[in-house]
Amino acid sequence: MKLVFMGTPDFAAPILEAVHHSHHKISLVVTQPDKPKGRGQKLAAPPVKETALRLGLPVAQPVSLKTPEFHQLIAAQQADLLVVVAYRILPNTLFPLARLGAVNIHGSLLPKFRGAAPIQWSIACGERETGVTLFQLDAQIDHGQVLAQAKTPIGPEETSGELFDRLRVMGRDLLLKVLDDLEAGTAQSMEQNHEAASPAPKLKKEDGRLDWTLPAQTLHDRIRAFNPYPVCYTQDAHGKTLRIYASRVVEDAAPGIEAVDGSGATPGDVIVSVDRHPLVKTGSGWLKLIRVQWDGKPRVSGPDFINGLQPPEREKLKFVPT
Repeated sequence: MKLVFMGTPDFAAPILEAVHHSHHKISLVVTQPDKPKGRGQKLAAPPVKETALRLGLPVAQPVSLKTPEFHQLIAAQQADLLVVVAYRILPNTLFPLARLGAVNIHGSLLPKFRGAAPIQWSIACGERETGVTLFQLDAQIDHGQVLAQAKTPIGPEETSGELFDRLRVMGRDLLLKVLDDLEAGTAQSMEQNHEAASPAPKLKKEDGRLDWTLPAQTLHDRIRAFNPYPVCYTQDAHGKTLRIYASRVVEDAAPGIEAVDGSGATPGDVIVSVDRHPLVKTGSGWLKLIRVQWDGKPRVSGPDFINGLQPPEREKLKFVPT
């Protein structure tokens, strides 16, 4: 089949390469414009553009998808299908410009977690299973007919960065299979259960703020979900910010207490475990901090964090509950 590929970030780049090496033909790659990056604010190409140029594929980087010029460019491809992978919302006037419309790879089991951050919110909401969905785009966001899904368990310590890498491979394999099915005319579609839909909005820095009155498992899930972005954080009584990259749930802190009695602790209180990790009291259970970082300081392990505190600081350390 003749395809137009639309995508921008790391998630999409290896999928573009896999489709290019299949028997399907990509006539055009559409991606976001170059953006300033780094201290020098030099223009940097998105990963999909870098991959396309390396493969010798033509690239378009429209600022707007609604112009007559861009519609004419897509129509001129005479494509069988628009393949959209982590790009942006398409105007539905583009769909008729390809014989079979447009398909999208989504990082959840639709209709769950419709929106910009499905991988992160699936972990943050405590899901134990997720997957990828290939679906037909229509006028509403993540709403169209499902062509195929693939499922996978979410590991109890898995971060969104790690899950992202696994789902990218699953999405690639699922897309290649569905492209072959569409070409053969054997693909089947299924309506989503729209009543079961849940949102996965774009992440904000504030989403990473920890509320210690929540259960330890909920906080652990959020820490995993928002690593590598936006990264969960808390503040001590002096307003100093601590970022938390890894944690573990501890239901009963009593066996792990070093010289400090944890009875009567309230959410945000910190004690030290026998393996010298900070333990934070939550609304239900304790959370062991495995890897952390003070503002302006290097990222360190839990024991190194404790060793960096003077005894008076350690005894008085408490995080703002909410």
